[in-house]
Amino acid sequence: MTPKMISQAVYDAATLVREHPARWQDANKQLVHAIATPPGAPHRGRIEVARWRAVRLPERVPESRVVFEARADLFDYAPPREAQVVEWHLNFAHSHLFVAYGGGLMAQDELQVAEHPALGSLREALVATGDVQPLTVEGGAPTPITIAGVERRCAIATEPNLAEGRPYGLYGNRFRAASEEAVRKAVRRLDPPTRSNLIAMEAPVGYSGPYTEAQLRFILTTAATGFAGAVAASEGRRVVVHTGFWGCGAYGGDRELMALLQQLSARLAGLDGLVFHTFDEAGMRHHEAALEVSRSIRSGSALDEVLARIVRRGYRWGVGDGT
Repeated sequence: MTPKMISQAVYDAATLVREHPARWQDANKQLVHAIATPPGAPHRGRIEVARWRAVRLPERVPESRVVFEARADLFDYAPPREAQVVEWHLNFAHSHLFVAYGGGLMAQDELQVAEHPALGSLREALVATGDVQPLTVEGGAPTPITIAGVERRCAIATEPNLAEGRPYGLYGNRFRAASEEAVRKAVRRLDPPTRSNLIAMEAPVGYSGPYTEAQLRFILTTAATGFAGAVAASEGRRVVVHTGFWGCGAYGGDRELMALLQQLSARLAGLDGLVFHTFDEAGMRHHEAALEVSRSIRSGSALDEVLARIVRRGYRWGVGDGT
């Protein structure tokens, strides 16, 4: 499965940040940026961006070599263990790429931009130039965006920590109300910065009741396109994608189902590995339940029949968590 590229662009990171400075409206975001990018610490390297047209799903589930792994933690963006492996991390995107990055919210998307501040400049450049339309969904079809080589310049601890003065944590809408002291204690500058590769794709939103086959197809198409885009951008090297409960926070997606559909998408796209970050042990149980269903799907099975089976399991939309 090879997706068609809609458009692409390559930017020198230093030039990008200088010519299209990020717009941090929130005072705490400005503080994070000041810590992450002090004077005399210029951005370096190239940032490669590509937008992908939705793939056509195959009629049958192909043979697969994907190694599935689960970790009860959050993304740490550790470097690959092998030189011939390219690792990608999911961005739980809005349909308008990084649209809320500069405000006071600190959900997964905004956290990723805060830690990789050149992404704010990338958003500004794409809006200004039109080199790549910053849309991960257009005309009702998914158009995931891959971003390779962006510097991660800080790590932000968003979980509560009484010893560090964060009794309520910094995630979601709590970030904007946090004290300067709490933010300073939560931000650790990375020197030298590391580099990350990201897949930005939006989960469906706004539904209730049981999932339909059409909704499953949309989710599967979105994830399969994003994963296949990462494979294409990796130019023949082995590809591992790091993900989590995509679409299961503010969008109210079912955790087991969204894990299951990403596992199936990894098989369709030809990934070598899928690392699922479950946050905690409760999340591990959802992942294991999904993996049990996933392992029952045989290679060569008709995809229509697979989706019908998943619908019959009765997964239902939940309620967003307010982040």
